Amino acid sequence: MTTKLMRNMSLAVIIISMGLFASGCSDLMKGNKVKQASFEHVAINVTDPVAMADWYCENLGMKIMLKSGTTRFVSDADENMMFELYNNADVTIPDYASQDKLVLHFAFNVDDIDETCEKLVQAGAKWDQEVTTTDSGDKIAVLRDPWGVAIQFVKRAKPMI
Repeated sequence: MTTKLMRNMSLAVIIISMGLFASGCSDLMKGNKVKQASFEHVAINVTDPVAMADWYCENLGMKIMLKSGTTRFVSDADENMMFELYNNADVTIPDYASQDKLVLHFAFNVDDIDETCEKLVQAGAKWDQEVTTTDSGDKIAVLRDPWGVAIQFVKRAKPMI
């Protein structure tokens, strides 16, 4: 089996699992099998987790919650959720720069998209999608961090959470 096929199959299993979990969440919670689940972190295998964590901290006001070797758990300033940035050379590190932003992106709610994007471009990010406004009034832009990971910035007309 090719690496690409295995990766696509893995993504399909994750997506199906997430769908099954989401569709069964209310039933599970009603039956008291799961009291409450909340996001803790999303992990991403990258070439240089230390430099990446530092860049996110310096440029987006994030903070390092845990260091373990080269692994970094990085949280937003309000500690709502974390990224686990790690390097495992035993598995393929995706070429994030060549992936469509719809495959994977980190999304951040910001007050001023234009100012945020300008600052990040000066810090080494690259444009992927200029600022646009959706029919519902949301402003959205997408950059690529220096490692090619897509970063979406949103200013919602009506906050979702």
